[in-house]
Amino acid sequence: MFTFLFTVTVSLLCAAGLVEGSEVTQTPTILWGPKDSDALMNCSHTKDSSYYQMYWYRQLPGEGMKQVVFITPSSQPDYSGEFSKDKFSASKAVAEIGSFTVKKLEAG
Repeated sequence: MFTFLFTVTVSLLCAAGLVEGSEVTQTPTILWGPKDSDALMNCSHTKDSSYYQMYWYRQLPGEGMKQVVFITPSSQPDYSGEFSKDKFSASKAVAEIGSFTVKKLEAG
């Protein structure tokens, strides 16, 4: 049985502001999976390599968005507040593509 586990909303930002006039694709848009499994999300954009910063956010039902992690190509993830590498991982080898993993999904 699948249980609602975690919803992640992605926003791709850069020093110049929001990425305007380009396509940002997140797959999947809503994350579902069996308890205790890991779940992977990917993000890509069609801007050039000067748009290299990626921010991943979590939004639980009835709550506002919270930044989970910030990452740039080939850097270590910078986790925000209550979030840590024990529960989440992020990677970004090139400017246009990044990934985000939720470890050991929990019902919630």
